[in-house]
Amino acid sequence: MEIQVGDSAPDFTLKDNRGNETSLKDYRGKRVLLSWHPLAWTGVCAAQMKSLEENKDIFAELNTVALGLSVDSVPCKNAWAKDLQVADTRLLSDFWPHGGVAQTYGLFREEQGTSKRANVILDENGTVIFVKVYDIPQLPDITEIVQFLQA
Repeated sequence: MEIQVGDSAPDFTLKDNRGNETSLKDYRGKRVLLSWHPLAWTGVCAAQMKSLEENKDIFAELNTVALGLSVDSVPCKNAWAKDLQVADTRLLSDFWPHGGVAQTYGLFREEQGTSKRANVILDENGTVIFVKVYDIPQLPDITEIVQFLQA
C-alpha cells in the first residue's frame, strides 16, 4: 500500500551518490522532499533531478531538504550526478536490499524492479504531508512542489 498523507514516514539510512550514509532522522526539524525516479541515465529522470538542484536555494529558504532516490547503485548515482552537474542535492541509492525503501513506502514496481515516479513531502516531525505518484513518462511539476511548500 502506498504511503498516505498523515502517515509517519518510515526511517531509513541509504548511501548517497558520494557513498555517505544519509538517514531520514537526521533531517528532523526540516521538511523533506523525497523525490523518487525509476532509473538514472534516462531523460525524464535527469530533468527531475536537475530541477531539485536548480531549486535548492528555494528549498533552503523554505526549510526543506530535497533528496533524489532510485534503485541505482552508488557508483552509478555518482557518475550520473557528475554528468548532470548535480553538486549539492543528495541522490540516494536504494540499491540493496533492492528497492527496500521504495517497498517500505509502497512505491516499488515489482515487475519492473524500479520505484514509481513520486514526490513525498514530510513535515518537520517526519509526518507525510504530500504524496503524488506520476505516470512514468511524466515530469513532476517542481512549481507545484514549491507552491505547496510556500502555502
